[in-house]
Amino acid sequence: MGVMAERLETKLQPQGRELAEAREFGSWMASEQKRIFLLCQRMLRDAEDADAATQDTFLKAWQALQKSGELDDPDKWLTRIAVNTCLDRLRSRRWQFWRKRPSAEDEAGILQRAPSSGPSAEDQMFATEIEQRLSAALERLTDRQRSVFTLRHYEDLSLAEIGKILNLDVGTVKAHLFRALGKLRIELRDLYFSERDTK
Repeated sequence: MGVMAERLETKLQPQGRELAEAREFGSWMASEQKRIFLLCQRMLRDAEDADAATQDTFLKAWQALQKSGELDDPDKWLTRIAVNTCLDRLRSRRWQFWRKRPSAEDEAGILQRAPSSGPSAEDQMFATEIEQRLSAALERLTDRQRSVFTLRHYEDLSLAEIGKILNLDVGTVKAHLFRALGKLRIELRDLYFSERDTK
């Protein structure tokens, strides 16, 4: 623990009048060091963390003394700094727990046990069937209808943009789109109507 005063002095690198103040602070630190360390160890439950928190406490105390000067009750003031330093570390520890990523081996095990969020094999098969049916239905449209439908629903273009590309006015684009949708509804009717709806 006596090394802590040397470490702190190295961190601070005081000169001249500050050096005398630092030595005075160092002797006060030596008298309070064990008490603060034990306080930090009780709060943090870890000797290394407590050692680091004790160093931080004295560093913060030194920096605060440089700004404010004299203190009415230095022991209580130092205790408050130590407690706040430990609380900050405990909060940080909680966040580290949530941020910590499991090892690759643990992660693989977790993923194997977790239910799949993707589509099931049945859903994939049904999507493939719909895609094939839609492609076949699109083949039966006229070239213009297929172009308008593709640009609108696959490329997400506006009717005006489609008109510019195909050199058609917006009214004609709407007409082709209306006819394309009508034909596709008939072709794919069984996919979106239940048997009861068709009766």
